[in-house]
Amino acid sequence: MPANSSEDKTAIRDAATIIALRDRHSKPRILMGQRGAKAAFMPNKFVFPGGAVDPEDRHIPLEGSLPDLCNQRLTEDADAGMAHALCIAAIRELWEETGLVLGHKGPWSGPVPSEWQDYARTGHVPSATTLQFVFRALTPPGRPRRFDARFFLVDADAISGDLDDFSAASDELSHLQWVPLQDVRGFDMPFITEVVLSEIEARVTRSAPPESVPFFKNDDEESLFLRLRGVPGPS
Repeated sequence: MPANSSEDKTAIRDAATIIALRDRHSKPRILMGQRGAKAAFMPNKFVFPGGAVDPEDRHIPLEGSLPDLCNQRLTEDADAGMAHALCIAAIRELWEETGLVLGHKGPWSGPVPSEWQDYARTGHVPSATTLQFVFRALTPPGRPRRFDARFFLVDADAISGDLDDFSAASDELSHLQWVPLQDVRGFDMPFITEVVLSEIEARVTRSAPPESVPFFKNDDEESLFLRLRGVPGPS
C-alpha cells in the first residue's frame, strides 16, 4: 500500500509479507510481482506481495488465529494487537496487490470498512489459520524506507478462487506470476528476498511450522542473524 505523505520516512514501520506456495509436492511455484520503476522502496525488483501495517488493521475482525507456536514467535516483542494487525496486513496486501482472497466463507460481524468492501463482496472474512510465520527482517539503516517485516507462508490451496485471475489486483505490482522455484534465481530480487527463498526451498514439502524462525536484524550498530523459537505446546 502506498505510504502516507505525512509519515516520518526515517521511522521503522511494521510490515507484513505473504509468500504463497503452489504445487509444493510436484512443481513448486511462488507468487511474485515487479515493483514500479518509480517506487521509493526497491524499484523494479521482483518481490512477494506485502506492505506496511495500517493503524486500522488492529480493528479488522479476524475469524481464525495463527497456529499457537507461530503466534508465540510473532509476539516475542510485539503485543497481541500488533500480531493481529500483522496477520490482517498480510491478508489485505495479498488482496490489494493480487486480487486473491485468503479467508473463510461467511458474513462480517459488523459494518465493513470502506477499504474492505470489495473483499467482503467475495463472501469471505479474514482468517489467519493457514498462515505460518517463517521469517523476520529489519531493513538496514540508510535506506529510503525502513521496515520491520514479518513473512508469512501460505499454501495456495488455502486461497479461494482462480489462482491465475489477477483482474482485481491494484497496479502496485506488475507482471504478477507463479514463478517456478527452480527458475526464481533468474529474477532481479532484493537480497533479503533471496535469503527468504533459501529458507522456503529448504522446507518446501514440510507442512508444519518451522523449528525456528530466522530474524535478520539490522540496527544502527550491527547486523545479527537470530532465531525465534517460541515455546512448543503440550504434545
